[in-house]
Amino acid sequence: MSEKVISYLTEHHDQLLEKLNQFLSIPSVSTDSVHKNDVREAASFLETYLNDIGFEHVEQRETGGHPLVFAEYKQAGSDAPTVLFYGHYDVQPVDPLDQWKSDPFKPEIRDGRLYARGSSDDKGQVFMQLAVFEAYMKTEGKLPLNVKVCIEGEEEIGSENLYRTLHDNKELFAADFAVISDSGMVAENRPTILYGLKGFTGIELTVNGPDHDLHSGMYGGAVRNPIMALTHILASMKNEEEVITVDGFYDDVEPLDDGERQLIKQVESEDYKASTGVTETVSEKGYTAKEHTMGRPTFEVNGIYGGYQGEGTKTIIPSSATAKITCRLVPGQDPEKIQTLLEQHVQENKPSGVTVDVKKEKLSAKAYKVEPNHPLIQKAAKSYTKAFGKDTVYVRMGGSIPVVEWIEAIYNIPIVLLGFGTPDDRLHSPNESFPMDSFVKGMETLAYYWDEIR
Repeated sequence: MSEKVISYLTEHHDQLLEKLNQFLSIPSVSTDSVHKNDVREAASFLETYLNDIGFEHVEQRETGGHPLVFAEYKQAGSDAPTVLFYGHYDVQPVDPLDQWKSDPFKPEIRDGRLYARGSSDDKGQVFMQLAVFEAYMKTEGKLPLNVKVCIEGEEEIGSENLYRTLHDNKELFAADFAVISDSGMVAENRPTILYGLKGFTGIELTVNGPDHDLHSGMYGGAVRNPIMALTHILASMKNEEEVITVDGFYDDVEPLDDGERQLIKQVESEDYKASTGVTETVSEKGYTAKEHTMGRPTFEVNGIYGGYQGEGTKTIIPSSATAKITCRLVPGQDPEKIQTLLEQHVQENKPSGVTVDVKKEKLSAKAYKVEPNHPLIQKAAKSYTKAFGKDTVYVRMGGSIPVVEWIEAIYNIPIVLLGFGTPDDRLHSPNESFPMDSFVKGMETLAYYWDEIR
């Protein structure tokens, strides 16, 4: 049956691309109130398209922020499984605009890539799912399984209202498993199963010294410098072997077993010098860079500031200094416990003469992992390989997608991450793009997958 669907997608490629371009042309920037009406226009676009496809129940649900688009398709009298498809239609701001080679909201194809804000994250991938549903309805008159659609408009601002919406409407969103297309592959045209995500948490710490900036000549040697105190604290939290030295940090870490290390070894090594400009990689003692990014926790200082920042010199002892810290977590680690351990370490290691205020990151998430040999994962790998003509590799990602943890926690169902982006897509940056090969082969993968599931 999937061959009919793929034929439809091929024959209607230009029309589908034009419809995608209409979607991408809507500047649905969720973080900027100037685009509030544009965000709602994007939701209305999806509502119209889902109705046109043939979903029986389609609505925009108010969330207290930007609307969530919900749709449902049921096979009458069918015992087919129900999938919850999640995606998001909001996009990142386009700044700095002068670095774009074309208008971010006027899609343009160059060198086999579709350039536009949202082309990869996540409008392009959302649209691919809907286009495949359209193809099934046009060729078979029905979808191969029961489908619930949840497409939100606040992912780029932390999904502020999504958890409450899912939790308070459990029956409405309940399903046998979930599929999310908001991720990518390790390389272009390299089918990739993403079977794990890291969790996330963080703190912000501010070291306070004198109640105002002081003359460094008059008070240097008598008053503790908050910037020096801050760097002392930070240096005490991770050593030169990239081992985190916070007591208890590794206590609950699920170890990276030999089987997973072998899966990671099969993934092509990234040329970090080319992709990042660094001269060499560093990783936790006993682990490769790939193993560390995919399967071990990390500790990073994301920002540090205090004192004079202008041109030239200003001879002061600053009154305060601040650092922002985030940690990527692995299965077994609890974000709240990690925050507590970080705070305890900071207070125990602060030098005399200063006080430290710790603010805990509100948005946290636990890590997620599904067994690579799970039947739903194996069917996805088979579908990827059939569409791309290459063996599928299995990876865990260093990033975090909070909705994955929320769906697992609320519904206790397996989640399949079917993503088609590439490392060259420039997510959140100027000149975001998506390979046309991924657009075509990705939809083929989805058609094969739904046939495998039915």
